[in-house]
Parts: sequence; C-alpha cells; structure tokens
Amino acid sequence: MTPLDTAFAAMMADPEDVGARLAYYARLADGELYVLLETEAEGEVLSPRVFPLDSGPVVLAFDREERLAEFTTIPAPYAALPGRVLVRMLAGQGDAPRLGLGVNLGTETAWIVTPEALDWLAETLDHAPQPAEARPLAFHAPFGLPRALMEALDAKLARAGGLASGAVLAAADYEGGGRGHMLAFLDAAGGAEAALAQAVAEALAFSGLEAGQIDVTFLPAAAPAAQAMLRHGLRIDLPEPPAQPEPRAPAAPGMDPDKPPRLK
Repeated sequence: MTPLDTAFAAMMADPEDVGARLAYYARLADGELYVLLETEAEGEVLSPRVFPLDSGPVVLAFDREERLAEFTTIPAPYAALPGRVLVRMLAGQGDAPRLGLGVNLGTETAWIVTPEALDWLAETLDHAPQPAEARPLAFHAPFGLPRALMEALDAKLARAGGLASGAVLAAADYEGGGRGHMLAFLDAAGGAEAALAQAVAEALAFSGLEAGQIDVTFLPAAAPAAQAMLRHGLRIDLPEPPAQPEPRAPAAPGMDPDKPPRLK
C-alpha cells in the first residue's frame, strides 16, 4: 500500500465524504508521479502517450515506477514529475478533446481524474495566501480546530523538513478585539517563507473548511513572542531534511518549478 493507495481506500470507503476525496487529491498533488511518454523527453518538452478511453482521452501516471513497468510489460519512455506540476500541465488545455489523467490504471486503486477536476485542482493549488497585519496581545492553547484541518496540516508539514527548526500553533487575542489561530514557523530558512505559507494555505483548502483561516508568521525561536506561543500552544516538530537521492536515469524534466515542462 502506497500513501496514495491509503488515501484512495479512504475515499472509496465513503464516496460521500468530501474530506476523504480532498485528501486523495492533496496526496496526488504532493507525490511524485511517473508519466508514460510516447517518445523520450526532448529537453523540457514532453510527449505523453494518450489513451482513448470511453470517457475521453487520458494521460497515464503511476505513483511507483514498478507499476508503470507492470502496465507496459516492455521498456517504455517515461518522466518523473511532481503531481502538482503534471496537474498544471494538463489543466486549462485549450485543445479539444481535453485530456484527463488516469492514475495507477491496471491496479485496484485505478482512478480517472477528469479535465474538470484537473482544472479545479490546479486552481486550488494556485490559491496564494494573502498578506495581512495583525498584532497579537495574548496567546492561549488552540481550540475548536477540526480534525480534518489538523490532519491536512500534519500531511503538509511532514514535507517541510529542513525549511524551519519547528513550528507552534496557538490561539491568539488580537489588538482590536479579534481572536483566531496563529501558526509560527521557527527559525525558517532564508527564502522558505513563501513555500511554508503556501503549505498552510493548501492545508486549509484541502481540509474542506469553507471559511477556515490561520494566520502564519515567522519568528526566531528565541523571540519573546515565540516563547510565549510555546508556553501555551502546540509545538509541531518538523522532520529532518530528506537525504538527496542518487542521480538516476531517465532525467526528470520539470523538477525545477521555475522551468516547468511543456506538453507536445
């Protein structure tokens, strides 16, 4: 069972559970996918193999190289891409008919992501946090946060190893009488602020909360505000940074978010 399999099983166990469906799509976006190609990648240009299914044409992707190999049964060109990169490539394509995404076809966890679902997922991933200014006056233990949100935060922050020394979540009383929750990242690495804030924004989006909000800030761990939050709030330990993988073939275009691959 892969993490995507686990999310799929939860989604299928209760098709009416919106939270489980959102969790599946969050896992799909966060994972690495192996995309079957028609020909070897040419620089940053990909030519995915398109399969004409009854429901419409789809590109195939698998969450394990072994699953792609079992599907093709013979050596075939492929590219490894972050799920969110592949989603953005396929979403919003103007050509008709639109391409869907077949995930893990040939397995018990096969799933077709429709073009409309790809558009929605790309839009959700592109939802950026909004800057704001608020002065907290006092901190308290967090309260009333839905389980779905805490699980979404846990999944997102599990991928933030090396970007900060840790985090702390606390309820806050703000100047002017407002009250809410604040998540502070401690000793964030230089340039990591945008990625960490985006991770929290995505956790909110994929938790299914229609009006959820968490304020995000960045503090030195020794700062008085950070110490106050640590006394009252929930400390979140981030994992150690992942080890750098050994180079492998074939190359995976698109791993640099500043140079996304293009479909041919």
